[in-house]
Amino acid sequence: MTIVDYCAMALFLLLWLAYARIIGDQQILSRTSLTKAMAERRREWILNSMNRDLKMIDTQIMGGLQNGTAFFASTTIFAIGGCFALLGATEQVDAILKDIPYIVQGGRATFELKVCGLIGLFAYSFFKFGWSYRLFNYCTILFGAIPMTEEAAKDPEQAMAAAERTIQMNIIAASHFNMGLRAIFYSIGYLGWFVSPWIFMVATVLVFIVLLRRQFFSEARLALLNGSDT
Repeated sequence: MTIVDYCAMALFLLLWLAYARIIGDQQILSRTSLTKAMAERRREWILNSMNRDLKMIDTQIMGGLQNGTAFFASTTIFAIGGCFALLGATEQVDAILKDIPYIVQGGRATFELKVCGLIGLFAYSFFKFGWSYRLFNYCTILFGAIPMTEEAAKDPEQAMAAAERTIQMNIIAASHFNMGLRAIFYSIGYLGWFVSPWIFMVATVLVFIVLLRRQFFSEARLALLNGSDT
């Protein structure tokens, strides 16, 4: 590996941590992030569910959240398997890459190291999706613990506490799901490393910009905030 490779990897980690920090603060240039706006909508949904005893709609929503998380968890397992298969065919892949112009050759050891890094990204995603799936399962149980409308009217403080527990669990589960997705998005930039460390850096920066735009300047964000730019 060359100095440029190390610089590219350092930039990748820096932008990963920078994005995590920005999303953790949930604001940039006084603009609310899409994640924070969605967390408020989650709160509205669960509080609204307290006004109905029959929660079939809510269980369907929870089922959809769990199914989506399970889909991505299984997808990362397949991706990890594909990476291990790639390690087993290193010589064949290296021979193919040598025939493709503009690809910087780093040798077999470097190629295997890059594949191991990709495996690490997908493994991180799998654990995040797996934990998110379990938390959504917990959230379903907490949903069942929310008192019925009649009982909630008798003890509103207890009902609100039960709803708040459900809200927080749902937001935490969504946070881990987003972390898993973030790793998958960054893996797209990581693939540029197989071509050149310069492509790796450019692709990583582009992924970083795209993710920031979606969080703070997208139409989806405006829709959640009713057209407000704050």
